[in-house]
Amino acid sequence: MKPKRIWANFSVQNLDRTTAFYNQLGFKHNGASDQLTSFFFGDNNFVIHFFLKDVLEPAMKGPIPDAKAGNEIIFTLSADTREEVNNWEKEVREAGGTIVSKPEEFGEGYYGFVFADPDGHKFNVFHM
Repeated sequence: MKPKRIWANFSVQNLDRTTAFYNQLGFKHNGASDQLTSFFFGDNNFVIHFFLKDVLEPAMKGPIPDAKAGNEIIFTLSADTREEVNNWEKEVREAGGTIVSKPEEFGEGYYGFVFADPDGHKFNVFHM
């Protein structure tokens, strides 16, 4: 296999809420429809599409687990400094995200926190 691109598809309950959350955090919007909202992440413009659950689930040919109960994958967002990690924690909280773990050191040279978006999708934020 030699795919040209890779992106992620998440299910959400409310497109307006998801769009507002990621816009407030400063991510670049990649467009929307009545079925999805999409954002670019990072310098390489990794795409995450956030589909309404009732649209994505039939396409996946099976049930989509509740992200608030557990995650199959957790994306990591890289921060340039410890101060940036602390600022992002505040921004996530103000945007309506859930702080799963406050900023802390994880071994030598790692500092970060974990948050969940309004639908329970988890992200690590790390300065390394």
